Amino acid sequence: MTDPSADSPLAALRREYRRGGLRRADLASDPVEQFRTWFEQARTAELPEPNAMVLSTSDGQRPSSRTVLLKAFDARGFVFFTNYGSRKARQIAEHPGVSLLFPWYPLERQVAIEGLAERISAAESLAYFISRPIGSRLGAWVSQQSAVISSRRILEMQWDHIQRRFAHGEVPLPPAWGGFRVVPEAFEFWQGRENRLHDRFLYRRGTDQPEADRWTIERLAP
Repeated sequence: MTDPSADSPLAALRREYRRGGLRRADLASDPVEQFRTWFEQARTAELPEPNAMVLSTSDGQRPSSRTVLLKAFDARGFVFFTNYGSRKARQIAEHPGVSLLFPWYPLERQVAIEGLAERISAAESLAYFISRPIGSRLGAWVSQQSAVISSRRILEMQWDHIQRRFAHGEVPLPPAWGGFRVVPEAFEFWQGRENRLHDRFLYRRGTDQPEADRWTIERLAP
C-alpha cells in the first residue's frame, strides 16, 4: 500500500482554484436556467465534449458509473440514449434513481443532478435517431450493449451484415434502442475556490411551497 505522505508524488498533486467565485445573488431561481447558462459558457470556452456526463446507477447493492452524452434538456429533464438491454438500462428499470455529473474541470466547475430516470416516447427516440450519422444508426443495430462477446471480430462480422441488410433503404429505429429522461429532484452547482473553500449551492424542490415547481436554494459548506 502506498503511503500518502507529503513527499508522495500522488499526494503532492494539487492546484489552487482561482477562476472566480459563485454568489447566491448570481444564481437563477430556476436550476435548469442556471445549468443552461453554465453549459453555454462551457461550449463558448470550447471544452472538449461539454455535454459529456457521468451517469451513476445502482443494482440495489452497488453503484456503477459511466460517461454518456447529454442530447437534450429542458424543464422536463435531461435526455440521453442507450440500448435498453444494457446494464445501465436494466438497472434503471429496477432502480430509477440516478445521478448525473458534469465535470467541467477547465472552468473549475461541476454540476451534479439527482433524479428519476424514465424512458422517453418512441416518437422522441425516432426523431433523434434519424438525425444521427448513418454510421451511428448502423452501430445501434450492431452492438448488444454490455453483452459478453468473444472477440472484436464478432462486431466486425455483425457490422458487415447490418451494412448489407440496410444497404438499399432507410435504417429503422432498433426496437431495443432509445432514450431516457432524468427528471431532476436536486441540483448542486460547484465552483472551485482557493484554499479548498469552494462555493456549493444546492437546489431542491420545495415540498411545502404553493407552486409545484418552486425550488429552494441552500449554500453548502465545502
